[in-house]
Amino acid sequence: MMWTVPNILTVLRLLAAPALGVMFLYFTRPYADWFALALFVGASVTDWFDGYLARAWKQVSKMGAMLDPIADKAMVSVALLVLVNSSQVAGWILLPSVLIMFREVFVSGLREFLGDTAGTLKVTNLAKWKTTVQMVAISVLFAQGIFQHYFIAGSWGMDPAMVEAVLSGAENDHGGLVSMYQGMVWSGYAGIALLWLAAALTLITGLDYFRKAMPYLKEGA
Repeated sequence: MMWTVPNILTVLRLLAAPALGVMFLYFTRPYADWFALALFVGASVTDWFDGYLARAWKQVSKMGAMLDPIADKAMVSVALLVLVNSSQVAGWILLPSVLIMFREVFVSGLREFLGDTAGTLKVTNLAKWKTTVQMVAISVLFAQGIFQHYFIAGSWGMDPAMVEAVLSGAENDHGGLVSMYQGMVWSGYAGIALLWLAAALTLITGLDYFRKAMPYLKEGA
């Protein structure tokens, strides 16, 4: 394997995937949420940089081309598993998460079956947008967990009536409770909407790949 800068970034992104799960095993919240958010955003940024640098420096390699999509799928899959397990909005993100992970497994299986003809399933611009929307959605949902923690911590010891009074403006908001609440609510709405959009793009691109693969799946083809 050529240890070029693009390949090193890809390997680091691949290793970051299991590290996401480890964050929630060995760190308490909100530290786990902060670390996971930083790790995921950093890995998402390197996803663009490693490809750009590989082309700009003419360091495109077979190993990098093989590892890059694996790293993307691993990051997204692990992040979704963590969010479904820990997020306050898990009920709203479970179905799109399942659809996204099902599509990734399905398309990977298609590529493996097609072997040398897998080049017919080239990554489309819509698939790139799908990946971008997925990564933004997951980042927003990790941020939602951070807002949730600080809202709960800020309202600790208050009865529901007092919390409602602070949120409505009837009582002074000395601890920034309103800001934390608004951040929790709106990041939740935004994350859910973006993840459902990513799931829709996932299904569209998955069907497109299946349509392109159909001629090679016929008996005698």
